[in-house]
Amino acid sequence: MPDYIQELNEEQRAAVLYNDGPSLVIAGAGSGKTRVLTYKIAYLLEHDYQPWNILALTFTNKAAREMKERIARQVGGERARYLWMGTFHSMFLRILHAEADVIGFTPHFTIYDTADSKSLMRSIIKEKGLDEKVYKPGYVQARISNAKNHLVSPADYARNKEARDGDEAAQMPLVHDIYRCYRDRCRQADAMDFDDLLFYTYVLFRDHPDVLARYRNQFRYILVDEYQDTNFAQHSIVLQLGGEHRHVCVVGDDAQSIYSFRGADIDNILYFTKVYPGTKVFKLEQNYRSTKTIVSAANSLIEKNSRQIRKEVFSEKEKGEPIGVFQAYSDTEEGDIVVNKIAELRRKEHCEYADFAILYRTNAQSRIFEEALRKRSMPYRIYGGLSFYQRKEVKDVLAYFRLVANWNDEEAFKRIINYPARGIGNTTIGKLQAAAASHGVSLWQVLCEPLSFGLDFNKGTVGKLQGFRDLILDFVDFAKENDAYQTGVEIVRRAGIMNDVCQDNSPENLSRKENVEELINGMKDFCESRLEEGNRHVALIDFLSEVSLLTDQDSDDGDEGEKITLMTVHSAKGLEFKNVFVVGMEENLFPSAMTVESPRALEEERRLFYVAITRAEEHCFLSYARTRMRYGKTEFGSPSRFLKDIDVRYLRLPGASMLEADVSSRAGMFRRGSSQYGDRMEEASSRSFVRPTVIQRPANLRRLSPGESMSGRTSSGNVSGTVGLRAGQYIRHERFGRGQVLRVDGEGENAKATIRFENAGEKQLLLRFARFTIDD
Repeated sequence: MPDYIQELNEEQRAAVLYNDGPSLVIAGAGSGKTRVLTYKIAYLLEHDYQPWNILALTFTNKAAREMKERIARQVGGERARYLWMGTFHSMFLRILHAEADVIGFTPHFTIYDTADSKSLMRSIIKEKGLDEKVYKPGYVQARISNAKNHLVSPADYARNKEARDGDEAAQMPLVHDIYRCYRDRCRQADAMDFDDLLFYTYVLFRDHPDVLARYRNQFRYILVDEYQDTNFAQHSIVLQLGGEHRHVCVVGDDAQSIYSFRGADIDNILYFTKVYPGTKVFKLEQNYRSTKTIVSAANSLIEKNSRQIRKEVFSEKEKGEPIGVFQAYSDTEEGDIVVNKIAELRRKEHCEYADFAILYRTNAQSRIFEEALRKRSMPYRIYGGLSFYQRKEVKDVLAYFRLVANWNDEEAFKRIINYPARGIGNTTIGKLQAAAASHGVSLWQVLCEPLSFGLDFNKGTVGKLQGFRDLILDFVDFAKENDAYQTGVEIVRRAGIMNDVCQDNSPENLSRKENVEELINGMKDFCESRLEEGNRHVALIDFLSEVSLLTDQDSDDGDEGEKITLMTVHSAKGLEFKNVFVVGMEENLFPSAMTVESPRALEEERRLFYVAITRAEEHCFLSYARTRMRYGKTEFGSPSRFLKDIDVRYLRLPGASMLEADVSSRAGMFRRGSSQYGDRMEEASSRSFVRPTVIQRPANLRRLSPGESMSGRTSSGNVSGTVGLRAGQYIRHERFGRGQVLRVDGEGENAKATIRFENAGEKQLLLRFARFTIDD
């Protein structure tokens, strides 16, 4: 037996050595699944299998590359080189290039990327005289992609009552016709999109048994990684190729199936043994990544799901500390709490920045943590995406702000003159630019007086240009009388930006909408902070000045390796970190508000939380905020139901003083009807920023009304007016959380309090504008 086989534990070894029929390897988090796949392929190569007889399918090129490198170390680079190993799309593309003429393509067919596909879709919609605002290209593209991934042809789609009814309900009854036309146009162009690589592979094997037989004979053994992420088409093609000889080994973890929005179907792995009778099941249950406490906590969470393959993951590492649960008074304080904890761990345990990851449910949540990290000069990177102020929709809104503050800003002008689309095309913009360059003036000056600069546009174009000019001038006038936050809300609303990002409920558009909302939240937070510091009017230019410094820091890459990682939980799958913070653990955020009415969707959200926890090696922390800003309005929420799913033995819960409740035991925090649920603040059931939920403030806290503490004279360290705000008292601020008053100075409208907050540090607040309550 090869030496490398001795490196495996008993169950891993059994999975590698079994090759007599179909096998399902259920690999718990951190259980060494990649090693099993790698060694299994190496073992096959050393036992009567040639490299070209093995088809190994993965979901990323990186995974395929790493496995091939490991296999090469065991069997030599020459043998590993000829393996058919890669992503589904790359392997099927290779087959389709070889068999293209059989299905009516040339061997040189091209691949349309997502942008190419959407552009063609838009052209077809226009040619058919359909309204693009109704037949949104992104929505139509998603519908057609979903059909292909379920192996539904245009003809099948047209006959499918459920599909047609769905399109009728969406007021797009001609999607089936667009699909047919799109298919025909792709064929005319000798092109396929990414979904076609799966669709046509299935059609090739279905309609040409001789071709299927040839590939069945070639691929004597088929292995699939991350099987829980396969869609219907991928599952069906594997069945075509391996259903007869049944030498199929799939590896995955149903507890980590989190990509249904991409078409992944957990049923593929749950019912694998029924599709392949006689399947041998191996369970890799030893976790080599995390402490015993983290593993046990994750087990207690995921056991609440009913649709799963039961297993008991265990760890033989040290017990480790309980998972820390932090309650923040606001989302702002949540950022401070996390950053303070990172600083503490670096000081006490000498951790590197790269040892930390902050995981959140939605991209928009990154802003709070980015700004908290910048305040402490801690380096970070956004994994798999852009930092908040570099995201397109955020930059689009900021371009409006810049043009309102300075209408000679050429780059801002060019970015938004036709965003959202208002019929001002590139030809018109080109003429404006040429005239501005030749006369040495700004684009704005040319826009205001085109005739003075030799431009004679037709009546329709003149009307569009005047409409844009008047819109900006209205914003300029509005900004003179209103603060940055009010101006931002007005611009986002009247410019049509929210309508643009709310075109449909696709994950991409939902993320864009959340980012715009979060920008508005940031503006509200900025204005309130400046007011409390004594600034009487916070103008749009003040906000832009602050943001320009933040975006300038975005361009400073520094050392890529030594940074704190920020990412969505979806992006974190497959990664691991010494210390993990899972933030925003609130109802309607995690789990998402869109999933709470669907048991199936809610179970996927729980799996997503399981993935988040199991990224941690040594320390895991969970945090939630009692209040969160949503489109400039403070809303109260409640802790995520998932926190109650974890056995309390594995948690370190917030103390009673943090909970604003007199609980008899810390475990009582998560009992339904416990005292801090007694206030039972109405849950913020809607993510909409248009009509924020109004919540009653907890009874034991009293708001200090503006001016109430300024009714009498004040003296440093003494009494503040009739309310009695004095040194030593504790308050709760809407954004900074709990703090102790150090002193009160001044009188009347100029009265200020110096307060040391538990997490935000020391701040001086102008009491006239301060938003806090006194702890009775």
